[in-house]
Amino acid sequence: MKTKFIFVTGGVLSSLGKGLAAASISALLECRGLNVTNQKLDPYINVDPGTMSPFQHGEVFVTDDGAETDLDLGHYERFCSTCMGRKNNLTTGQVYYSVITKERHGDYLGKTVQVIPHITNEIKDYIRNTATDFDVSIVEIGGTVGDIESLPFLEAIRQFRNEVGKQNAIFIHLTWVPLIRTAGEVKTKPTQHSVKALREIGIQPDILLCRTENFLSKEIKSKIALFCNVDVADVFTARDVSCIYEVPLAFHREGLDSKIVDLLNIWTGQPKLEAWEYVVNRFHNPADEVCIGIVGKYVNLADSYKSLNEALVHGGIANNCRVKLKFIDSEKIEETGIGNHLDGIDAMLIPGGFGTRGIEGMILAVQYARENKIPFLGICLGMQMIVVEWARNVCGLTHANSSEFDPETSYPVIDLLPDQRNVTDKGASMRLGAWPCVIEEPSFAFSAYGQREISERHRHRYEFNNDFKKTLMDRGMRITGASPDGSLAEIVEIPDHPWFLGCQFHPEFKSRPIHPHPLFSRFIEAALVNAKKDIRA
Repeated sequence: MKTKFIFVTGGVLSSLGKGLAAASISALLECRGLNVTNQKLDPYINVDPGTMSPFQHGEVFVTDDGAETDLDLGHYERFCSTCMGRKNNLTTGQVYYSVITKERHGDYLGKTVQVIPHITNEIKDYIRNTATDFDVSIVEIGGTVGDIESLPFLEAIRQFRNEVGKQNAIFIHLTWVPLIRTAGEVKTKPTQHSVKALREIGIQPDILLCRTENFLSKEIKSKIALFCNVDVADVFTARDVSCIYEVPLAFHREGLDSKIVDLLNIWTGQPKLEAWEYVVNRFHNPADEVCIGIVGKYVNLADSYKSLNEALVHGGIANNCRVKLKFIDSEKIEETGIGNHLDGIDAMLIPGGFGTRGIEGMILAVQYARENKIPFLGICLGMQMIVVEWARNVCGLTHANSSEFDPETSYPVIDLLPDQRNVTDKGASMRLGAWPCVIEEPSFAFSAYGQREISERHRHRYEFNNDFKKTLMDRGMRITGASPDGSLAEIVEIPDHPWFLGCQFHPEFKSRPIHPHPLFSRFIEAALVNAKKDIRA
């Protein structure tokens, strides 16, 4: 079958959920038996988001091949079985870097290099090449229609549609239909203006997805259709839902997937949605509830830990348990001590991060969890804080630290690898992507995975310092996961504790609602045991 393309744009304002919409469409088409991939085109000039602050961009999602990408690729992987990679995220920075490099090589044979056709051709070539061997490619255009940064991408997909034909490419526009509560009315004007801006640059949407609080009436849909030059049957409600994994089901009930395959002239059977129905039912009707305390640096922006938050929900689904998240700013623990910051939690997690801010608060939190037998999971920086806390408070290495935070420490239990010492570029220069790990048994890790050889994704520059391995292990710390040659510590555990594990990798990047990651499943299981113990007490 010739590859079909679905271009997803967004209007009115950001954060409407283009990524979730694109991911949900891929889930529906995959459930119809199609081989689907997703692409994200980002208008910013950064080559990738790896050097951007989580407060500005949210989470950086890491793929198996080591790409630092937009968080929407995390949505794509959670909703679709296709494994994303470097080729699935394109930025303006990458486009211009490639074009300028070609110009320096003389590839344009003396021509004047311009946005049209050279930049737009580069974008179109990327779209085609990434879609090879797939039935359908869903391409999300980042930003909002009307932004100057996204114009080359919109022009490129306009040209692309003309080149491949209407039965091989469609435009879906996600827009906003707000409810004005004081007037008790929904307003279509933002959608009208958004579509007007899109049509001014030559793109007529085939489908309108209208983000709104409640289902749109037929009258409202008719009004939108009239002013936006589409059929009423092409206007769909994208209603707010309490569980993001309900979005594919909501779209299916609206008939969105049927409309898409009709427009693209694809024959498929009805989608098999039982797995998604199971996930949503478990989410809405859990038997139990636990509270997880997340002690971190970026707690004021939930998108900073997007994959982590979702992986914890997946762990809850695996245990038929609702997971409540309590975000705790490690800086506040650093300033005021533990106090009541950790009250009411059934388990604790310290996620990844960079920089010195809030580090001492994290170490205090690790000590509290260890001494009070609270189930604990440390990820990346969280694992490193386990090592520092153990060195200080169990091994007596006063002022032990990571050389990232104290370059002059006498006990750098976490340190740079030798091949990192002379690295000056910050972009894409860490240990990134999937790395193998061998697990020891018995251990919490082996109990979770059920196998000795695993592969997990990394994003860090500093490592466990093997110079202190004997000192830490002599006092009981266990390295239960390591690289095949034993040179890199991947998982640490401590004895005499219900469940206490730190991993240098990021397991949240490989968790799926239909296939929860084993570490999160076991972590939530331990939290549930702890919660029930407290109830019995």
